[in-house]
Amino acid sequence: MSGADKPQARDRAALTAVLVALFSVVSTATLFFVTERGGHLSGFGTGALALIAGVFLCRRVSRRAGSDTPVREFWRLWSIAVGFLLWSSASSLVCELRGDPGMPIYEAIPTVCCLAAAMLTFRHAPLGRRTGSDWSRVLLDGAAVAVAGALFFGYVVVDLAPAGTPLTDRWTSGIVGVVCLLALVVFGKAAVSPAGRVDPSALALLAGAPLIGLGAVGILLSGDETGTRLLAILGYPLGGLSISLAAYRQSLVLTRKGDARAGARPRWSVADPVVFLAVAGTAALVITVSARDLDVRGRAVIVGAVLIAAIVVTRQLVGLRENREALRTVRRQQAELEHLALSDSLTGLRNRTGFSVALAARLDEGLPAGALLIDIDDFKMVNDTIGPSAADQLLRQIAQRLLETCADGEIAARLGGDEFAVLLPTGDPASAEAAATRFQRAVGSPVTSAGQQLLLHASVGIAVADDDETADEVLRNADIAMYAAKEAGKASWVRFEPQMRQDMTTHARLAGELHDGIAAGQLRLLYQPVFDLVTGTMSGAEALVRWQHPERGFVSPGDFIPVAERSGLIVPLGAWVLREACSQLARWRAAHGDDAIEAINVNVAVRQLREADFVDFVAATLSEHGLTPADVILEVTESSVVDGWQVRDTLQALHDMGIRLALDDFGTGQSSLSLLRAFPVDVLKLDKSFVDGIADGADRGRLAVAAAVAQLTEHLQLKAVAEGIESQEQMDRLRQMGYRYGQGFFMARPLPADECAAMFVRPFAGASPGRAG
Repeated sequence: MSGADKPQARDRAALTAVLVALFSVVSTATLFFVTERGGHLSGFGTGALALIAGVFLCRRVSRRAGSDTPVREFWRLWSIAVGFLLWSSASSLVCELRGDPGMPIYEAIPTVCCLAAAMLTFRHAPLGRRTGSDWSRVLLDGAAVAVAGALFFGYVVVDLAPAGTPLTDRWTSGIVGVVCLLALVVFGKAAVSPAGRVDPSALALLAGAPLIGLGAVGILLSGDETGTRLLAILGYPLGGLSISLAAYRQSLVLTRKGDARAGARPRWSVADPVVFLAVAGTAALVITVSARDLDVRGRAVIVGAVLIAAIVVTRQLVGLRENREALRTVRRQQAELEHLALSDSLTGLRNRTGFSVALAARLDEGLPAGALLIDIDDFKMVNDTIGPSAADQLLRQIAQRLLETCADGEIAARLGGDEFAVLLPTGDPASAEAAATRFQRAVGSPVTSAGQQLLLHASVGIAVADDDETADEVLRNADIAMYAAKEAGKASWVRFEPQMRQDMTTHARLAGELHDGIAAGQLRLLYQPVFDLVTGTMSGAEALVRWQHPERGFVSPGDFIPVAERSGLIVPLGAWVLREACSQLARWRAAHGDDAIEAINVNVAVRQLREADFVDFVAATLSEHGLTPADVILEVTESSVVDGWQVRDTLQALHDMGIRLALDDFGTGQSSLSLLRAFPVDVLKLDKSFVDGIADGADRGRLAVAAAVAQLTEHLQLKAVAEGIESQEQMDRLRQMGYRYGQGFFMARPLPADECAAMFVRPFAGASPGRAG
């Protein structure tokens, strides 16, 4: 059976149960008038059939309510209440067989239990948030009804009950009547509550049960034997039919909430008028039967009782009609607010909250799920290039692509900025990886914005939900995997592994220790000399930070620098390095005079360049140590230069101040040559990857790049520095190409300040006098 056929099959089963209940009412009435005694006995059987149908439908609705716990518990308790009514029906059959008149206590007890259980169900049909005063009014209403009912039924029991009616039967009938009145009050308040979870029409149908109970009590106290038998037999099938119709109505509402028309007002069910027929029929039956044997006063009391019940019901129905429009308005506004709260205003996709709600709902139902976290690479640079308005248009196009790429069950969302997510209805890692590739391909297709055709790439983190994981944990795992994809070189996807969380925890712990280490003075600087390859003299030095942890020992920069960048500690760390390097240069100048190096090289991270006050900080640091802008060379990477307009403006301001800027690791980026026109560079540092293997000439590509950079710097009148020189052959070859400056382990490793100072006046032995050629 297909998924589409299953709901239809379930609806057919529910409709069959309703028809069974209706059949029991018709057959009971028919049998009673055809053969009175046989109708009595067979009527109890058909009544039990109607009640069994009611139990079935209530249990069915409780299972279909899914994750809506209040509605599920409401109908589950109703199935228990109907069970008590089935017990009462069996007791009534015993009463008939034994010939006991009235309502014996063994029949009254399950009836009262049924009504009590029915009222208890409204704990799970919330009437909205109530204050202490609200609850006081509810209790006072109930008390008023209970007292009035007790007085009324006390009068009926004492004065109007037929002579010879056992006292026990009188009082049990009165108690049942009072409880029925209380049940009507509770049902009515729940039906007109705008905050109720249970369908109001279903509640109105359920009110038929206590109405039938009131009718039964009235006829029992009237003393009419035929009427008593008729309602005693017909009451249980009518009650079963009323409850079955109510459960069927709720089932239709749940079905409509699940289809594409969710949120539309459910149509008025054909079953709804049955409650009016039940009220009218019961009233007519009470009046007709009671009019036979009672005097004028007794008839007036019975008629008055019926009128009171009719007035109460009419009052509730009128209130229900008046509140329906307000209820629809509230629900429409609630739907609009939920849409606003769960949707992204720019793209129309779900937002972070909406995505988390959808993912949590799937996990709560025990269904497999996964999540993709999609981050557009270098989108900040795109935003700075085309402007915020065009960037928003670009984000809308990306959102539309993701939406069109979604397969059945997949949900796209925008979490914020250029970060998107996709909910996957699968727990299979291979399927999740295939989906990541599919969405990456969708993002990677050329896109046009502001008249420009752009080629975007995305880094994707994949997380597949394990048992007992929450939506937040799954999303956090995808986030960790996405950052791993970024660190792996972008434009790729990475699937989350538990070890990644451990690594993240380790990084977080290391970040905390680094924060304390900066304040505790655990950092120190080493200085790697930069030599003049012709004269062999030391022309400068690059300041390199090292961390001597009190417990871990030496911590590699490759371990703690990424942690500092990710945590934001790179800003205070970089500030400490600049201050310490300037302080050391000032001390060298004081101790060695003109023999000291001409400038100190300090590495600057892109996060520092984004700081609004970075230029002022550099100026203040130089002034503090009595240095000039020419005494410092700030080294930046190519990725820093293309970070955006704010970084470019900062670099330009530094250059205008007189600070020399060095482009570190030159040649490894994607736009190295174009940067030389846009970036105010003074020094090019050839990356070590082009120096490796240059001596034997085996890699002609490296030779060509190294030679081209040397010629380029000469024409542009820039200073060229070769990094990573590890042999005499490499140094000789670079010198022949025209490189005047170099650094590397072959000449000197990073040294403490005093050892570095010792080399100020000691030329490097491998240098060759004369001009570079």
